[in-house]
Amino acid sequence: MSSRKARSIPGDYEERVYAGVLGKLIGVYLGRPVEGWSPARIEAELGTIVGYVHDRVGVPLVVTDDDVSGTFTFFRALEDNRFDPGISPLAIGRAWLNYLIEGRTILWWGGLGHSTEHTAYLRLKAGIPAPRSGSAELNGRVVSEQIGSQIFIDAWAMACPGNPSQAAAFARAAASVSHDGAAVDAAVLLAAMEAWAFVEDDIDDLLDVGLEHIPKDSVIAALAADLRSLRRTEPDWRNARAWLEAEYGPSRFKGNVHVVPNHGLILLSLLWGDGDFSRTLSIVNTCGWDTDCNSGNVGCLMGIRNGLDGIDGPTDWRGPVQDRLYLPTAEGGRSITDAVVEADRVAAAGRRLRGEEPRRSKGGARYHFSYPGSVQGFRVEGAAPADGSVTNVSHPGNARTRSLQITVASASPVIATTDTFIPPEDKAMAGYPLLASPSLHPGQRVTATVLCDPRARAAAHVGLLLAHYTGSDELAWVEGPAATLLPGAETTLEWVVPQTGGQPVTKVGLSLAGERGDSVLLDRLDWTGEPNGPLGMPADGGAMWRRAWVDGMDIWNTYWDEPFRLSQNDGIGLLSQGTLAWSDYVVRATITPHEAAAAGIAARVGGRRRWYSLQLVQSGVRLVACLDDEVVLASEPATWEAYERHDLALEVRGAQIRGWLDGSLVCDVVDHRLTGGAAGLLLEAGTMVCDSVEVRPAG
Repeated sequence: MSSRKARSIPGDYEERVYAGVLGKLIGVYLGRPVEGWSPARIEAELGTIVGYVHDRVGVPLVVTDDDVSGTFTFFRALEDNRFDPGISPLAIGRAWLNYLIEGRTILWWGGLGHSTEHTAYLRLKAGIPAPRSGSAELNGRVVSEQIGSQIFIDAWAMACPGNPSQAAAFARAAASVSHDGAAVDAAVLLAAMEAWAFVEDDIDDLLDVGLEHIPKDSVIAALAADLRSLRRTEPDWRNARAWLEAEYGPSRFKGNVHVVPNHGLILLSLLWGDGDFSRTLSIVNTCGWDTDCNSGNVGCLMGIRNGLDGIDGPTDWRGPVQDRLYLPTAEGGRSITDAVVEADRVAAAGRRLRGEEPRRSKGGARYHFSYPGSVQGFRVEGAAPADGSVTNVSHPGNARTRSLQITVASASPVIATTDTFIPPEDKAMAGYPLLASPSLHPGQRVTATVLCDPRARAAAHVGLLLAHYTGSDELAWVEGPAATLLPGAETTLEWVVPQTGGQPVTKVGLSLAGERGDSVLLDRLDWTGEPNGPLGMPADGGAMWRRAWVDGMDIWNTYWDEPFRLSQNDGIGLLSQGTLAWSDYVVRATITPHEAAAAGIAARVGGRRRWYSLQLVQSGVRLVACLDDEVVLASEPATWEAYERHDLALEVRGAQIRGWLDGSLVCDVVDHRLTGGAAGLLLEAGTMVCDSVEVRPAG
């Protein structure tokens, strides 16, 4: 164990976390198109990889990927457990059960004994707690030493700036949920290196710190020693790569994607990369094997070490990404997100672990653009780049404050938006499916602070707008309040999102009309309040309204007239829509239970094992709270009939939880377990039909 003392949090901590998140995304998006390619094929078809290659192989750049979604989802266990520095594998394993939907989210669902993570999930589901769920004793050494543990580790490390011992402890706990042996050592070494990269930049020193936290006689330590020795005599990374394949290549290890060869490529790229972000990523991707995993880890570490200045350079790594990422999980309100949002969450955890209050840029606004170059997914809509642009700039008169500049280039108006739900181009996502709930709903209040550039030649007309899907699954645009601003003038636009007929809101942003070359600065954009409206099938139909629900049911039948005909073969299934920001509201639904152990509605849903639910059961009606384990808060005998319609309502207001059956109040309790979350339908072992669901503000 290392004797190095933890360093103070660096002054640029938040920005360096953002650089680490960006590095992770860049690395994954760079490596994903050539995942599994041999180095010979890479060099023959693409040459040395020096920039994004997605367009050359005909795939999208920003995609769902387990390397990204697992990294930022399993880390939520720390938030869920009140930032416990001694968080256990048991607690992290519970987070797996809460956020994963079997067969649909995050993991490669390759089967028991084939996919390491799927094997661990099945152990957890069967009641085998972590760390036994990932142990070699239970799953065998081959399965337990595949690559997955190190690809999920970066967020844990970024919450430990200058504290490699804490990062190593987190990494060991998180990795052991699904892995053992060399796989855990690899994760621990990388996490300690990344934590130390916040305060030191020498690659050899970072590696020394990582090695202090793993056994000296481990295969990972031997691999590192051999590569360091080779680096002293071999200047050519291609020769080093050939040596690595001969000595530690996949042929020497069993299983699908063993951690040792791929960890070797990570260390090789760091040792031969000369501290340069682009060169290091070029090496690790041209080397092949599990490119998105290896490149994601390398990109994160180099992003932390080099900061934003080290990422920016001749290669435009950031422009094509635009901060975008997807996190499809059972808590779907956070699926459509961006690098700034996720960096802020990680950095907030890092400060809480040190007993400090998190820093909240611009009052905690969702879109605040405070990091240099950040655009948070904002793009110009429906126009060639020459017609308009978005860029991150310093605020006039205050170089320390940054905003999003929207510029009229040749055509007016210019529309600049960011996604709040699945965008049209990503309806059919290859690989991992994109499960998501809209983050913005009718009834919520949008606010945007906008400044007309003082250098503008004329007044600018700027307004809020949004887009939602229609019955033909195309976009319909709705304009909101607008203002005409003289150069230098500032205003705050406010808008209660209008009803969309139940169709999901998929974009929000600004329209700008002005003279060519003029611009406005969007300083911040956010929304507050509870939703107000229907969540069921819109009158004009379509398919995207169904995609707005995070589907955790075994079967959602589409062959019947009812919008919701749901079946759950075993255990509890959830269908949910909303975000953790939904706090005080009423969810109502008209349901028809068939044969079911329990059928009802849910509120404050934060995954598969975090919710309140009002349920019809054989003995009557009951109110249940679930926070990993279920607790019956109230139960009442009641008369209801299967195959008949019943109206349920569940109100959550502060700690007061009330439920109604067919208009009669049946339970009224106080409970403090959950403070916010989505609304939905819950079903246990059976079938039910639902005609409609709606959510209104409490009271």
